[in-house]
Amino acid sequence: MIKAVFFDVGYTLIDETRQWRAWAEHLRVPFEKFDATLREVIARGEHHTRVFEILQPGFDLAAARAARKEAGKADTFDATDLYTDALPCLSELKRLGYLIGLAGNQPEAAEAALHAMNVPADIVASSARWGIEKPSPTFFAHVIAEAGCAPNEIAYVGDRVDNDVIPASEAGMKAIFLIRGPWGQAHAAWPQAALAHARLTTLDDLPNVLRKLA
Repeated sequence: MIKAVFFDVGYTLIDETRQWRAWAEHLRVPFEKFDATLREVIARGEHHTRVFEILQPGFDLAAARAARKEAGKADTFDATDLYTDALPCLSELKRLGYLIGLAGNQPEAAEAALHAMNVPADIVASSARWGIEKPSPTFFAHVIAEAGCAPNEIAYVGDRVDNDVIPASEAGMKAIFLIRGPWGQAHAAWPQAALAHARLTTLDDLPNVLRKLA
């Protein structure tokens, strides 16, 4: 049976559109152009930071983040960015007795932001604190260690096939593919998406899916 459910953060629990709009404004390009370029980068399997170099060659992302933070425009999220199905799903899974974990490729500041939202989670972690990013097997080894149970007793929910479905499946977990956001929409057509133990378009369906998988 499944005892623990871990969630990716971006485009799984958090809609990152507002953050991308802020970056488009910073670069002084229309959001439609930024979004189209990002989706092209995703389709080619490139790292998302490539979008900055394409739109503004020589762009210093680290310096820009520091400058925005200094100006009170930190590149982070808040409760308004939560998908409407996120908190109800987490609350229902807690009520059903699952251990809940949140762990994605995020800066450590994301942990504080999630705690500030009072999300009903037992474990909140980030790749920055662990010092390793998905899709590394070491990241998922951390998930298993935090869960304190066998890999096949853990479900990992994420919107990406490359960073979530494939490595979670290879680690022996139940991989749940959430098809939403630019990565989810692009990856839904990938042959490797078939590795997912279940495919969802909303977290509202997750409790029933977990019962069936059990």
